[in-house]
Amino acid sequence: MSGISNCDAKSSENKIEFSVTDNGIGIKNEDIGKIFKIGSNYTQRGTENETGTGLGLLLCKEFVEKNRGEISVNSTYGAGSTFTFKLPVKA
Repeated sequence: MSGISNCDAKSSENKIEFSVTDNGIGIKNEDIGKIFKIGSNYTQRGTENETGTGLGLLLCKEFVEKNRGEISVNSTYGAGSTFTFKLPVKA
């Protein structure tokens, strides 16, 4: 069974960085560019054979960017993914 294997938060003088790591099926390198794009229709079955629309990651990206942040993913196909987002600290 897959799931979240680690959550982390770090702060610096001007940013807070959050990361969530899972031990799911990962994302192929050629598909990473598709997961945050509207209209890419990217979807793949998960470890429990579940499906999704991909809408969740698009909403996360929109929320982070509207708050002057950045979002990224580092993934190894077959081993899992780490999603990271950084938000500015409000002065």
